[in-house]
Amino acid sequence: MMKRIMPRTGVAIELAEGDILTVIDPEGGQVSDLLAVSRSDPGEILSNGRTFDYEESIKLKTGSQLWSNRSNPMLTIIEDTVGTHDFLLTPCSKATFKHFYPDKPVHRGCFGNLAQALAPYGVKPDDIPTAFNVFMHVPVRPDGRLSVEPPLSKAGDLIRFRSEMDLVVGLTACSAYASNAGTFKPIDYCIERHGN
Repeated sequence: MMKRIMPRTGVAIELAEGDILTVIDPEGGQVSDLLAVSRSDPGEILSNGRTFDYEESIKLKTGSQLWSNRSNPMLTIIEDTVGTHDFLLTPCSKATFKHFYPDKPVHRGCFGNLAQALAPYGVKPDDIPTAFNVFMHVPVRPDGRLSVEPPLSKAGDLIRFRSEMDLVVGLTACSAYASNAGTFKPIDYCIERHGN
């Protein structure tokens, strides 16, 4: 069954090993921050550094795995209709808004939404690392500089993951202006339970 994350909010989703999580951009041009945590131990959490190390790339694609800080695979990308995502930049936060958008209202951002959604599972705000920023477009220039550009995702684009362990996944509809070309839209998701 399809579920919807309303703009600038977030949820926590429980996955069993083998479950399939599909994240969909229903209207196009919307980022979703994803953070995976082991359901048996919140100290085991998604790591961009481990992922880049073991996948030997900062560009993840179908077949790539997302790894934990304890060097265990957490999620495998099994389908991806966009192919452009970010795993370099941290979730937007109140501090992000004060730094980059001083003329805009301060929002708790994806960081605050992830913290709230994952708190019941033992994840503290200081435990939250870089999330996998689904559909986010962050080109890396030859000189190493980064820029945040509008997402390349169109309406209906998706990415599908297989869970490689029992997980809690925090998932948001991103709140940052630049990440979403100045608009805020929903994110849809669905879960296929293993064995069903």
